[in-house]
Amino acid sequence: MSRPPRPQLVHVEEPKLEFRYGQELEYSRDGLYLYGPVDATVNPRPIRYGFIGTRAGLERFGRWAEQVSSFIATPPPRRGAKEHEPHHVPFPGFAEAFNAIWSTRPTRVISDLDEADLHRRIHIANRHEAIKAVVDVFVDRLVEAHRRDEDPPSFWYVVIPEFVYELGRPKSTVPKADRVEGKVTLTERDALRLAKQPTLFGDAEEEAEVYKYEKNFRRQLKARLLDQKVVTQLVRESTLAPWDFLKSNGQPKRQLEDPATLAWKLCSGSYYKSGGRPWQIGSMRPGVCYVGLVYKRQNDDDEASHSVCAAQMFLSDGEGVVFRGALGPWFHPETKQFHLDASAAARLVGTVLNEYKSKHGKEPTELFIHAKSSFNDDEWAGFTAACEGTTTNVVGVQISDAWDQLKLFRSGEYPVIRGTAMVIGERSGFLWTSGFVPRLGTYMGPDTPNPLEVRIRRGEASLATVMRDVLALSKINFNTCLFNDRSPVTIRFADAIGDILVAAPRNNEPMLPFKFYI
Repeated sequence: MSRPPRPQLVHVEEPKLEFRYGQELEYSRDGLYLYGPVDATVNPRPIRYGFIGTRAGLERFGRWAEQVSSFIATPPPRRGAKEHEPHHVPFPGFAEAFNAIWSTRPTRVISDLDEADLHRRIHIANRHEAIKAVVDVFVDRLVEAHRRDEDPPSFWYVVIPEFVYELGRPKSTVPKADRVEGKVTLTERDALRLAKQPTLFGDAEEEAEVYKYEKNFRRQLKARLLDQKVVTQLVRESTLAPWDFLKSNGQPKRQLEDPATLAWKLCSGSYYKSGGRPWQIGSMRPGVCYVGLVYKRQNDDDEASHSVCAAQMFLSDGEGVVFRGALGPWFHPETKQFHLDASAAARLVGTVLNEYKSKHGKEPTELFIHAKSSFNDDEWAGFTAACEGTTTNVVGVQISDAWDQLKLFRSGEYPVIRGTAMVIGERSGFLWTSGFVPRLGTYMGPDTPNPLEVRIRRGEASLATVMRDVLALSKINFNTCLFNDRSPVTIRFADAIGDILVAAPRNNEPMLPFKFYI
């Protein structure tokens, strides 16, 4: 009996990103600072955005908009730190960083939201009713503005008062003394019963509708604006003006990052949501397409009939499209995994191929399907059936957390270098997507980094190629402008997109770019 091969430690080279003039660098902020976005042209892109919030929120936003219109220096080194901390990059100003026309005044302004009315609504005792009532205010105004405006803004800054943020989360509670009586008298338990046994006249069903909406302000707002195709950038007032919200000792209530870092994060997301493309993966193989499977159960019981499957399709330029499949028995309680049947799998990959062909005129050369689960025979039969008659090579890759399976330690002050991989076979290994980054001169995490387990479950591909792709796909989160995320973008936003897809009832299933969900 032959012995299994010994694990091998290798290093996957840090992928580079492409910016203006075809220049390639490792760090997104370096590339934007030195060269500008990859899609920059001779004529700067105008950033047309709207604002919705309270009058106080508009005043705070105005101060922030002025701040990011010019140079913001990096913070002084911390006590005991190096003279210069390489992960900090000055923000040169919105126009300079993104070769764009940035106005400190929004294209459209909705600033007459009544703060007292929002306060009353968010304090309604029934949390489903309370959060929906507040979301109603924002959605109604945004939809009205979108419908009547012949040239609407590319996206809207939704500036949230602190009390809306604090009480607009799933586990938020209101003290008894502050609760406001609402209109809904039906309990959530009774609403669930009505779903199975409707009443004769449907009166109670009207009240039960409120329980179809997620008790999460952000998710519900995003979900309810999908049909109207309204893009939003949510931000708290305390993020824009932390010194307006102080503790008794005179310090800000929230410990935020320095102004330059916040500017990079918010402005990168704003440029992307305006229709721009800040960067893309450098020297990427042509004809490659990545799909991340997204699953979400609509309830917590063991019935598998209410699972949503959707897909995120990503190209090498970082653009993503999200489309939702039908409800079905995709969750399997015995394995705790999600699997499609053959016909649903074929429809999903067929949709991916058609979308790719509409953009590029031909099917992709390589199609990598990323999932947290493995792939069963029926599922894989559907995926491959959709690719019959094409030259597309389809590969199924399972990417999962390896929190407790493996720890790797490195001598010295810092942990393993990002890109370290332990290969345990031709088709599987562990990849450290977090770790010491030479360009940053540090490790940005709080604890010893854990690897991702990467397995080629179906199809044929080089493990080295798959790992390089996973590492590269951890660098195209336009909403943060960080050096990298821990997970590739195909997996990183799976849960977030799933949560939005089931956060509110939907009238239709539009195929929308990724920017609508983040």
